[in-house]
Amino acid sequence: MQPDDAPPPVPARRQFLKTAGVLAVGTAAVGSSACDVKEPATVDEQPAARRVGFDRALLDALASTVLPAVLGEAGVRAATDRFVAWADGYDPVAEEMHGYGYADVRYLPADPVPAWRAQLDALDMLSRKSQRVPFTRATPAQRTAVVEAVLRTEVGERLPAPLVARHVALALLAHWSTSPEAWNLALGAQVSPLTCRKLEDAMRAPLPLAPAAATPVTSATPAGGTT
Repeated sequence: MQPDDAPPPVPARRQFLKTAGVLAVGTAAVGSSACDVKEPATVDEQPAARRVGFDRALLDALASTVLPAVLGEAGVRAATDRFVAWADGYDPVAEEMHGYGYADVRYLPADPVPAWRAQLDALDMLSRKSQRVPFTRATPAQRTAVVEAVLRTEVGERLPAPLVARHVALALLAHWSTSPEAWNLALGAQVSPLTCRKLEDAMRAPLPLAPAAATPVTSATPAGGTT
């Protein structure tokens, strides 16, 4: 038994070194988890293949309803072809071009095409129930009634960007409205924005539109398969 005024016992040298070693290991482990810069996790799994294409017979029937009749059958068909090519080539959630002043990386919206395909099917179902005829075989008046019914709740003073259109009818019309052909038709001249022109033509007044060679859009749309 030690007296009360005796100094505290000094730990043995071997025990001191053991304790110091444990503390050093613990400190190193904490520092590694808190301060080390880690590489971002990578995902090895490849995303599922993206389904492309539309029920072309339904899409053609819709196009003949919402696109201007002045385009004629050939013009409507060409505008629909361009819409399908654009939708098929869309890269969902791709990194956007870095705009001036962007401080972060921005990504494109999700794929809108699955919803548009479902809306085409819904148009056909609604036509069968309300008009007693498939949408592809409905008259122009019947198709218009179906399209007006599904767009009744859509409000706005202008067409949306095609990519964010909430219905395939609006997406199709909006996509055509941004084309050089739509601008030419609206202005009554061959302005053709977003296309290349010769430098010597820069100061020349736009030429008038060529006479329409297209035939009027008929009421019947030939059946077709999914592209």
